[in-house]
Amino acid sequence: MAQAMPRRIGGIVAALACMLLAACLLAPGKFASELDLRKDGRFTFSYTGEIHMLALSKLAGMEAQKPFAAQPCHGEDSGEERQCTAKEIADQRAAWEEDRKAGAERRKRDADSMKAIFGGIDLSGPRAAEEIAQRLRRQAGWKRVDYKGDGLYDVEFSIAGRLDHDFAFPTIERFPMSNAFVQISTRADGTVRVDAPGFAPASNGEPYRGMALGMGATEKGDIEGFPQIDGTFVIRTDGAILANNTDEGPKPDPAGQRMDWPVNLRTPAAPMALVKLAQ
Repeated sequence: MAQAMPRRIGGIVAALACMLLAACLLAPGKFASELDLRKDGRFTFSYTGEIHMLALSKLAGMEAQKPFAAQPCHGEDSGEERQCTAKEIADQRAAWEEDRKAGAERRKRDADSMKAIFGGIDLSGPRAAEEIAQRLRRQAGWKRVDYKGDGLYDVEFSIAGRLDHDFAFPTIERFPMSNAFVQISTRADGTVRVDAPGFAPASNGEPYRGMALGMGATEKGDIEGFPQIDGTFVIRTDGAILANNTDEGPKPDPAGQRMDWPVNLRTPAAPMALVKLAQ
């Protein structure tokens, strides 16, 4: 029984790690973001600040096996703890070696699979961070992408267009769909819904950070690889605001009306707004 439990826990951690990697986990740090919506369908969106990527090497480290340590032995009849025999310790060590080899093989398979999924980039490799930065720099909207180390990017993004399609930020070329910070969904009646699931605390609507918290972070969210979220999100529009979850409601603005959300660990819910653009 003493050996079965660590194996089960290791399997759960590995499964969660794969789920996180498959989602291309991104998290905001310190930032300022704005969205401008015009009734004629024009929009501009900007994000300036930190974006963090939880790399394969960090997740692999979560399940790194500790050095061998003998588990307590118990009497068959009394169930009381007793000193292990040399054979029992040898059997425990053999089982530990078997788990260690299986874990190394599994991590190699996972790394090869992730490299294929992420367009040839080995997320555990030393050049992965710069390769990702290069992909972002050649995509429309990315004005600046600076890698600061430890999975942290300092970026400036700004794009303008027409809302004849849905929009999500951020995306990375040749990567599977990442967890969006901001999503704009267009409706046939000219209404758009804006959701910002990435601008939510762990307890309300940010499942990936919640998974990571479950793997060892404190309630403050200070798990390694997750910077503390601290930013602002603003929506300006001359359309009709049908719904929103700001604390104080829409305010007058030279461009029409504006909605402001402070984004931090005290934010009660992910920002949301429903705006009617077309007449």
